[in-house]
Amino acid sequence: MISYLEITMRAQLDQAAVPLYVTEYKFSEPRKWRFDIAWPEHMLALEIEGGLHNRGRHTRPVGYEKDCEKYNNAILLGWRVLRVTSRQVMEGDALSWVRTAIGMTDTTNNTIKTL
Repeated sequence: MISYLEITMRAQLDQAAVPLYVTEYKFSEPRKWRFDIAWPEHMLALEIEGGLHNRGRHTRPVGYEKDCEKYNNAILLGWRVLRVTSRQVMEGDALSWVRTAIGMTDTTNNTIKTL
């Protein structure tokens, strides 16, 4: 089931004319791991980490450990994985990071935001 955050992120990507992306992209066939959104030609993945404030799957111990395993394996396979929160999607930070990662000039914010 697609989340509101994924719908919002896809709308931002489409509006910003970000190159074609794949949703629910399988990057590891034996494990059936998927990325929320991916650009295989750039080896770039975007994972939207929802449920941070209501003890969702990503913040519970077992879910967190499984996420770590998935992301570490993706990195070992050569993927760059951007992990973003709901706030980062809603405020446009996630879009800015994607544009930077695929080599698009970000016309709204020419700096890389750090925390």
